[in-house]
Amino acid sequence: MNDAVAAFLSGLPFEPDPFQIEALEAIAAGRTVVVTAPTGAGKTLVADGAISLAMERGVRAFYTTPIKALSNQKYHDLAAAHGAAQVGLLTGDRVINGDAPIVVMTTEVLRNMIYEGSRALIGLGVVVLDEVHYLADRHRGSVWEEVIIHLERSVPLVCLSATIANAEQFTDWIRSRRGTTDLIVETERPVPLTPMYMWTDRHHGSSTGTAPIFSRSGKANSAITKMLQKGRGRRQRFGTPRRIDVASELAHADLLPAIMFIFSRKGCDDAAHQLAQARLGFTSREDRHVIREIAGAHTAHLGSDDLGVLGYDSWLHQLEQGVAAHHAGLVPAFKEAVEELFLKGHLKVVAATETLALGINMPARTVVLESLSKFNGETHELLRASDFTQLTGRAGRRGIDTTGTAIVLHSSYVPFDRVAGIAATGSNPLRSSFAPTYNMTVNLIARYDEASAHELLEASFANFADHERLRHLRVNLDDRRSDLETFRNAAHCS
Repeated sequence: MNDAVAAFLSGLPFEPDPFQIEALEAIAAGRTVVVTAPTGAGKTLVADGAISLAMERGVRAFYTTPIKALSNQKYHDLAAAHGAAQVGLLTGDRVINGDAPIVVMTTEVLRNMIYEGSRALIGLGVVVLDEVHYLADRHRGSVWEEVIIHLERSVPLVCLSATIANAEQFTDWIRSRRGTTDLIVETERPVPLTPMYMWTDRHHGSSTGTAPIFSRSGKANSAITKMLQKGRGRRQRFGTPRRIDVASELAHADLLPAIMFIFSRKGCDDAAHQLAQARLGFTSREDRHVIREIAGAHTAHLGSDDLGVLGYDSWLHQLEQGVAAHHAGLVPAFKEAVEELFLKGHLKVVAATETLALGINMPARTVVLESLSKFNGETHELLRASDFTQLTGRAGRRGIDTTGTAIVLHSSYVPFDRVAGIAATGSNPLRSSFAPTYNMTVNLIARYDEASAHELLEASFANFADHERLRHLRVNLDDRRSDLETFRNAAHCS
């Protein structure tokens, strides 16, 4: 084992997994790596190791994330590990110690640095691209491709991703752009997941019921299918459980703390308000005392007028009841307080948008999906298997829980067989969303001659995938032509 890797691993309070060691050995050798693993499997350790190895070599390390909330959290984590003087933060609205040896930033910031030819790139030894599967995002995904294509080839990348179906193809593309690249795949969840289905029965006093989505054989639970068929009629027998009933049922079954994923900010705020008003008894007097202290510490820099505008009293009341909302519409102080309180066990239910699934460190015992469809900016669409895997990756706290639970609430709009199909273990292929923009075009014209600019435009993952598909089609066509010639020869006689 490499000495620097051994030194880093020796300081860990636990035994690293084989995939983590394999990735760190490749990074120490100066190679680009693609690491795909389920949420919670420990990809963050690979990133932390890459940064420590860069510090040991005396080179700079950049850590990129898709969202500001994740950048802020990673900045605080690295500052705690390496010291505040060694870590900087660059997002759209915050600049802290930008010349530090370690800088956390959103991916767009790095893309802009590359196009500007920033001096900050001098001495750069490694770039971590966290949540690199965000490359498929239809609005921002091309930024990740631009970084992979345009960043100086000598700078190795550490690409961290949730499980994807075409990891080999994606790695081949990166290898074509970056040189030697290792693919490290981990398929096992550190904490097994149990997908459950929950409904309310109007024929029995609107009581709630739960059952596993899958039978022991791994197939969709036929008992649920039969039950739902019996409930059809002029008046639907089965409905979606109320949020208060869901939280009460989870408390009764010892399945808290929980994250309720609700795909709108207003929905999250409404859920937190409803649960707080219900006074479900989630917190003790000691909990409420700690909650007030932590909330006060995070908002100490805000004046009374600001707190009034932000609805501080109502927010604090929700926290004291052990519930909270978490979404991009909250000010950073509120979000950071919620994250700390949840991690320390003082909050029992957090209603959150899907941004919480993007690597923010808030694991829970249970994840609840209120709906399996979300608005994509144009229309409502069902979640994919990979979306389900990403969201439910928060369920099950490593070292605390022996299993995680994912609960899907009944909806009359989504047949149970579709629910089972989405919840089935699996992943989707990573698809490119690369599209040339005005900004990209201007920078290509400014920095490259026409031939080089065309070459870079053709270097996208989408173009690579198309060429691969055409190559396979040509090979298949040649095989068929060969077969045809053989059959013709065999059919010829005097």
